[in-house]
Amino acid sequence: MKVLQVQHLQKVFFPGTENERHVLKNINLQVNEGDFISVIGNNGAGKSTLLNTIAGTLNADAGEIDLANHNVSKKSVAYRSRWMSRVFQDPKMGTAGDLTVLQNLVLAQSHTHTINLKWYQKKGDIESYQQLLATLNMGLENFLNTQVKYLSGGQRQALSLLMATLSKPKLLLLDEHTAALDPKTSQEVMKITDQIVLREQLTTMMITHKMSDALKYGNRLVMIQDGQIKLDVKGTEKKNLKQEQLLAAFEA
Repeated sequence: MKVLQVQHLQKVFFPGTENERHVLKNINLQVNEGDFISVIGNNGAGKSTLLNTIAGTLNADAGEIDLANHNVSKKSVAYRSRWMSRVFQDPKMGTAGDLTVLQNLVLAQSHTHTINLKWYQKKGDIESYQQLLATLNMGLENFLNTQVKYLSGGQRQALSLLMATLSKPKLLLLDEHTAALDPKTSQEVMKITDQIVLREQLTTMMITHKMSDALKYGNRLVMIQDGQIKLDVKGTEKKNLKQEQLLAAFEA
């Protein structure tokens, strides 16, 4: 079943000036339910621009975007967030630093329910949040009443990921969500990401600049070069793809 359909998407920055840049050139992409797509490309290739136009933080100059059978081409970020969640590169962007871990989780859940911050005081609900946090294996279940700004970058990003997936969105966007972390923590967060995506059966698009992660995770790999989709492999073809083949595709 189709979750996202992008048709003839175009984006030009600084049109009509000497700095004009045609960043997206007639992009066509269909994302099916259950896809976990790693999107890779050189700096400036257009991968982040594509993600931003899908999310609604950038307006496309032409083309159509259909999300969960809704035409969202001209719709706001807030409207799209009914079916879409996003985790950013900066761990601070997905959480409220002055609120506690528990309060952040309650706010994330209130995205789809009417809840106030008093709700989290119920004992049963607190226990359910502790159990959920324990699945991250980062000890966050012991910091329910700690302000998020005192967490490590990895803990904060893992919490952001958990918050983004609480509402079980139709589409999860991961915007280089491990790029700001050290290598060890980055791999820990990637393992958590894979576990959550598989457990919740979330349809996911992950922008990454790490070839190793693009090859290791997900059932599909999309390469964007010069504003166009240059490679789109899935299933067995993606599983058997080697790093040297991917490097050759970059250089071709």
